[in-house]
Amino acid sequence: MNIKLNFTKMHGLGNDYVVINEYQAEVIPENKKCAVSEELCDRRFSVGADGVIFVSPSTTKDADIKFRIFNADGSEAEMCGNGIRCFAKFVYENNILPEEKMLVETMEDIKDLALTVDDGNVTSIRVDMGTATFNPDEIPMDTHGKEFLDEEIVVDDNSFKMTVLSVGNPHAVCFTDDIDSVPLETIGPKIEYHSYFPQRINAHFVCVIGRDEIEMITWERGTGITLACGTGATSSVLAGYKLGILDEVVLVHLPGGELKITVYHDGHKLGAFMEGDAVAVFSGEMNIEI
Repeated sequence: MNIKLNFTKMHGLGNDYVVINEYQAEVIPENKKCAVSEELCDRRFSVGADGVIFVSPSTTKDADIKFRIFNADGSEAEMCGNGIRCFAKFVYENNILPEEKMLVETMEDIKDLALTVDDGNVTSIRVDMGTATFNPDEIPMDTHGKEFLDEEIVVDDNSFKMTVLSVGNPHAVCFTDDIDSVPLETIGPKIEYHSYFPQRINAHFVCVIGRDEIEMITWERGTGITLACGTGATSSVLAGYKLGILDEVVLVHLPGGELKITVYHDGHKLGAFMEGDAVAVFSGEMNIEI
C-alpha cells in the first residue's frame, strides 16, 4: 500500500528527527512503525535522521499528549532529551497543544515541560527529566553491587572507568582528560553491546572543564555517533555530581551546541532539569510504500 506522508524535519543541537503527526489519527500502522522509521532515517535514500518522532494522543488522563521515538535502526527508545524538545516546539507551533506548560507521556513516565515563547515562536524548552536510578537491576546492568560508580569496563583489553545510570534510558559515562583521543567509532558500539547491558546502552565520554562546565561526545544506542544527546548530557552531569566533581548547575558543550543541566534532590534520589532550544528545518510530503 502506498501512502502520502506529511512530515517535518527538526533538530535539537544537530540531533535530527523526522516528526510525524498522529494526534488526530494513526498515519503509520503500529506493525510498520519500526520498518518505516528505519527507512526514513536513511541519509542516502530518504529524508535522513537520527530518529523518528510520533505525536500521539495520551493514553493516560495524567498527561496532555504522548511522545514516541524510534531510533535510526528501527528500535523504539524510552526517552530522548533533544527529541522531546523538538516534539514540544512542534506541537505548540502547529497548534496541536498551544500551551506553555505541558505534561508529556513517554514510554518511561510523564515529563513536565515549560516552554519559553516569543511572538508565537518557541525559543527554549525546559524539561524536568525526572529522577535517575543508579541501581543496576533498574538500568538494567548485569553486575553485582548496588551501584556501578567509576568502575572498570574492559573493551578490547582496554579499561574504561565508567559510571552507569538510567534517566528513563540507560547511560554509561566515562570521565576523561582528553576526549579527542577517544576512538568513539570503534569503542562506542562495543560498549553499547557489552555483555553487561542486556538492553544495550548509550556511551558518553566527558571532559571536565570546571565544576560548572563540561564537554562531551556520544555514541547513541541504535543510532551511532550523534552531535548531541539530551538524556546523555543529563546523565553525565548527574554522574559527575554523584562523584563529587560537578556542581548543581552545569553548562554542557556538545558537538551540536549547548545545554544547561540543573540538578535537584527528590528525597534520596537525584533529578535534573534540562534546558535548550529546538529548530524546525523544513516540512515536506512524500510517498512511501508500507
